[in-house]
Amino acid sequence: MKNLKVIAFTHKHVELKDLGNLVICNEELESRLINLKNSFDIPEMFYIGTCNRVEFVFYGAHELHSEFIKEFMHKLNFCVPSERLECFLGQVTTYEGIDALNHLLRMSCSLESLVVGEKEILAQVRRAYDRCRRCGFTGDFLRLVMDRLVKTAKEVYTHTRISRNPVSVVSLAYRKLREIKLHENPRILIIGAGETNQHIAKYLQKHRFSNFAVFNRTLENAHALSAELKATAYPLSELPYYKGGFDIMITCTGSPDAIVDAALYQSLLSGETDKKVVVDLAIPNDIHADVLGQFPIHYIEVSGLQAIASKNLQERYGELEHAERIIANNIREFLPVLKQRRVELAMREVPEKVKEIRSFALNEVFATEVSALDANSRQVLEKVIDYMEKKYIKVPMVMAKDILVKTSHSDLN
Repeated sequence: MKNLKVIAFTHKHVELKDLGNLVICNEELESRLINLKNSFDIPEMFYIGTCNRVEFVFYGAHELHSEFIKEFMHKLNFCVPSERLECFLGQVTTYEGIDALNHLLRMSCSLESLVVGEKEILAQVRRAYDRCRRCGFTGDFLRLVMDRLVKTAKEVYTHTRISRNPVSVVSLAYRKLREIKLHENPRILIIGAGETNQHIAKYLQKHRFSNFAVFNRTLENAHALSAELKATAYPLSELPYYKGGFDIMITCTGSPDAIVDAALYQSLLSGETDKKVVVDLAIPNDIHADVLGQFPIHYIEVSGLQAIASKNLQERYGELEHAERIIANNIREFLPVLKQRRVELAMREVPEKVKEIRSFALNEVFATEVSALDANSRQVLEKVIDYMEKKYIKVPMVMAKDILVKTSHSDLN
């Protein structure tokens, strides 16, 4: 276990905008990792790159001192100035042995994520491992580690409430929308084509909503979102002239002032009088207060969602202690499993060694005596040797496992 190593650059010490400089694209991953393996004689390794972490996980006897890490990073040939790379070296976090295993378990259970409880990290780790496994970079040890990461994460997500309640404004907004009785295929008016509206639009599209109109200050960005939604795109300047009506209005712009006042809202209704749904995710709000006072509206706004998100996040943090107990239990369970696997690998040589001794005894040491035996005697001898051979293979394995189990129990007590 002491040879499990992690070299990590994460959101805790590196600006997110800078982490992108350390992400290795799929096209270059194999060649770069081959260079690392050959340069440092690393038996097994895999690489994880996400929007908030870049980590190198490997099995080897290397000491993670500053000179090794510096050479390690230089061998990866990152396209960054040398002084910037030196800055990254001052932001690295390293883990070894049990600490490395604990870190990997915490990461896979999302305890190290920007948003605790986000399950996507487990899928990202599995994809990263599978990609490196297919390239031949991993082996038996990291296979066991990966199996344990998946097992532990599934237990944490199943037996705690760490991921139960959503903490993103977008997911909460969509949940609020689902609570309202909507038309079969409502007309959805989207104002703003930024990241927030992109996310909520994808939620809606995923759940078979299809009737969209997109307005944005920059028409190019409106076209980009409308192409995904198979919708019509308009410049924001044309919003006062839109007569298509709507059932749901979703707005999130960067405007410092409300962009939908009572007069514009009245125009957008196109003569309809039924109660509409308005999702206002802008800060400050895009919907003027007068609209709320003059029209019947199901109003979902960002400050209320943020309050729910904060409450849900606190509940998730309240589950950390339970999750950490599950992780600790899995570490205790894993150490005997690892020892047993080492014994199994070592004992694989026993059958071949026994067969070699048998052959040498019959054909070299006692060759003259054996050749003097009649057919019946030789047959009996063969039966005796076969029986002993099987016992000599089985008995040491059983004894080794028995000793291992007893040792493991005593270690845990």
